Amino acid sequence: MVLQPPVEPMLAQARDSVPAPGALPGRLIFQPKFDGYRALLFTGPVRLQSRRGSLIQARFPELVAAAADLPDGLVLDGELIVWTGEGISFEALQQRAAAGHLSAPILAQELPAHLIVFDVLQVDGQVLLHAPYAERRARLEQLFADHDLHAPWALCPETDDPVTAQEWLTSWTRVPGVEGLIIRGTEQRYLRGARALYKVRRRDSTEAIIGGITGTLDQPRTLILGRYDDTGQLRAVGRSTPLRPTAARELAGRLRSAGPGHAWEGVRFTASWGARTPLDVVLVEPGVVAEIAVDTARERGAWRHPVRLVRLRQDMAPGDVPAFGQGAVPTA
Repeated sequence: MVLQPPVEPMLAQARDSVPAPGALPGRLIFQPKFDGYRALLFTGPVRLQSRRGSLIQARFPELVAAAADLPDGLVLDGELIVWTGEGISFEALQQRAAAGHLSAPILAQELPAHLIVFDVLQVDGQVLLHAPYAERRARLEQLFADHDLHAPWALCPETDDPVTAQEWLTSWTRVPGVEGLIIRGTEQRYLRGARALYKVRRRDSTEAIIGGITGTLDQPRTLILGRYDDTGQLRAVGRSTPLRPTAARELAGRLRSAGPGHAWEGVRFTASWGARTPLDVVLVEPGVVAEIAVDTARERGAWRHPVRLVRLRQDMAPGDVPAFGQGAVPTA
């Protein structure tokens, strides 16, 4: 039986730190985590499947054309990215993913996509789901060597050295679009739909201003955070994960309901990036500064993933916070 879309990809669960040896079957293998769209490529005929099962090959005609040189009966698992010269651009990738029939070929020329391949699920019609990862990787490397694959295909780098992996987590994540690490085991089978891998994102500590909350002033649940831009306008930069009870109690005594003229009056906030479900937000006076832990995934000046409250900065005024657009710039 050969694989046909949709195929649920194997997923990763978030960890705060690199796991110890033995956490996954076999030796631990570390790969960079790229900020793109998960995609599975099928050949014979060519189809490109999103993580949620949609077929999106019409939006990426340059990949379809390049896949014509690949052997039939192949299924590759990887990350779709767009490289803009300064780094991996999630915003440019969103443009590509939203392209229509007429605009897709134009955008393919202006913003060409690449598939960073980190696994192979089928070769020559032979399903490899039950093969250990080490065997699948060997087959993948052989595929790249035999067919001299290059752009738009890229073989995901990997290492089994924890010291090298930690260096990647520290230095490679300075490049826009590299978020952290994906960790897998050499003896792992491919478990469709299971969160059987680990992911560790680089997190930095910085500051932002609390401009709104969910919950109530007495029992805040999450924070809506902002920074001032160069015109003095408070701009939203992120939302937090749920507050710990001790942090919520500490914050409750310091919040004040916003009066008329808050910068975010009439602004619609949603439950997650790209979602449509609105949040019921209580606007507060932007006088409380929070130290937050953030990852590297930013778009248009805001963090896409929820940030974590580290502590309140009672020693800082809103004017001490880094300006909108500066990213993770810690203030001493």
